[in-house]
Amino acid sequence: MPHQARAKPPAPRNEREAASDEIYEKIYAAILEHRLHPGTKLGEDRLANIFNVSRTRVREVLARLAHEQVVDLYPQRGAFVAKPTPERAMDVFEARRVIEPAVLQRLVKTLTPEKVERLRQHQEIELEARRRDDRRAVIRLSGEFHRLLADLAGNFAYVRSMRELSTLTCLIILLFDAPTAASCRADEHTDIIDAIARRDLAHAQQLMLAHLDHIEHGVSLDDAAVEADLEAVFLDMES
Repeated sequence: MPHQARAKPPAPRNEREAASDEIYEKIYAAILEHRLHPGTKLGEDRLANIFNVSRTRVREVLARLAHEQVVDLYPQRGAFVAKPTPERAMDVFEARRVIEPAVLQRLVKTLTPEKVERLRQHQEIELEARRRDDRRAVIRLSGEFHRLLADLAGNFAYVRSMRELSTLTCLIILLFDAPTAASCRADEHTDIIDAIARRDLAHAQQLMLAHLDHIEHGVSLDDAAVEADLEAVFLDMES
């Protein structure tokens, strides 16, 4: 009876999950840093070749991103970076006006010197990126500031909501780009941190709502779309 080569056993579950997480984070970072534009097609074959994994693994990652609303899946067409409509953009800012004051309330209630120091450290990293004029890092760090507030508040639901809303806001800024819409203003982050450190909840919430207004008013809700070279995007991230 002829010898038959045995099929290669699948990688252990923890290894598969680690590989999927790495791909997920790279795509997520590419969106946050405006390397991938809204409406960009995320072809399974191309991504599988780029990351040297199976299409099944890529499909799992894209489904995860779709669940978080940063990727749109269409039958027979495939996956695309989410392309928020003007109406969806307004919904995102409306949701942030409800959730972020609640995040601040929880954070101020549970505030410790260590949490204030975490915020100060993040702000210094953001300011350093601004001094280097590293626009991509500034955009990413600006979004991470709002997610850090939720993380320090210690509410899992807030963390998940802010991750999704911050990423959608990045897509909105990129899709409806305007000269003033590059990122959050650093001085406004500093003022919010100062109010939190003083445990001045009312002022911190007032500053946050004004901050969100500035972000929303910095975008022009007109439709636009740009394609990207996936290979070049992820090769550049490795360099």
